[in-house]
Amino acid sequence: MDPRMRRTSRPAKAVPGSRVTSPARVRAGTATTAFLGLGGNLGDRQRQLAHAIQQMGQWPATRLAGVSSLYETAFQGPGSQPPYLNACVRLLTGLAPLELLLQAQDLQRRAGRPPDTHMIARSLDVDVLLYGRHCVSTAELTVPHPRVHERRFVLEPLCELEPDLWLPGVERAVGELLSLPDIARQRVECVAGAGWWQEAFG
Repeated sequence: MDPRMRRTSRPAKAVPGSRVTSPARVRAGTATTAFLGLGGNLGDRQRQLAHAIQQMGQWPATRLAGVSSLYETAFQGPGSQPPYLNACVRLLTGLAPLELLLQAQDLQRRAGRPPDTHMIARSLDVDVLLYGRHCVSTAELTVPHPRVHERRFVLEPLCELEPDLWLPGVERAVGELLSLPDIARQRVECVAGAGWWQEAFG
């Protein structure tokens, strides 16, 4: 998980159009649109993110349905770290939320990230941001991600993929959130457009 996206504890709650869902009840067989966020600030950042996206396309019962441009942001936290590259992907998946989380954690392990590390530089972060209109709250996973609505480096690529994307529990669309002063003042730079993840491997 990106250290700037560290989870905070909160109960899932129902809002119009959303469903508080037990992860065990979201079963494979019906495709759900999920959005995942990726980030990294060590090594060949672009190539590592691109490799992770290619691996997502090989997950069971999952199809890659969209990849945002690539964005660079300064580290937001205590101490000093290299800048991050960030992107978001849209998946159509039959995997349940916790199954998606396990796949994401496997990508992180294979990229050399130690488990349960926060606020340190790393080669790869993969966060489950949204899973349809479902709200999930377990010890392992909270969906929507509790800080997705606070971070421009997440909202910008999400808006690129789907400007009217609605955030359950926040009750606003990502495009609307980007216009808020606290979000608009955060510096985010687009460093590569569509297709960057395929171009990373020539």
